Amino acid sequence: MSITFNHAIIAAHDRQASASFFAHLFGLPEPTSWGPFASVMLGEGTHLQFAGVSGEIQPQHYAFLVDDATFDAIYGRILGGGLAHWADPQMKLPGQINHNHGGRGVYFLDPAGHGLEIITQPYGSAEFNTESAKNGQAHGLTVS
Repeated sequence: MSITFNHAIIAAHDRQASASFFAHLFGLPEPTSWGPFASVMLGEGTHLQFAGVSGEIQPQHYAFLVDDATFDAIYGRILGGGLAHWADPQMKLPGQINHNHGGRGVYFLDPAGHGLEIITQPYGSAEFNTESAKNGQAHGLTVS
């Protein structure tokens, strides 16, 4: 049996606002409602379901592997919307992207405070591991 990721439920103060934020930023169709969820389809049957909760939300981290054209489009919307973003998960390199693992990446927050990340190369990719071993940069952070 193969295993395929189907969906995740993401806590939000305002489920519709968080789902719409995500759909807009990622260039996806508007969210649909189903029961207590505002759902965003990612493709190939995978979707995110945003659920409204009261009280404190424990921030989570969600990383998305995208191609270069999609990265450019999302990053353009980040810049166009004046959204705070960082090259690192510690948020010490504001307004920058990184070039880790032989690709590009950036971190930003959704309206509920969850950490979102887009990357163009998967962590631990073979190309990166080969090159980084040659250059001695297995854990280096390169930014622009």
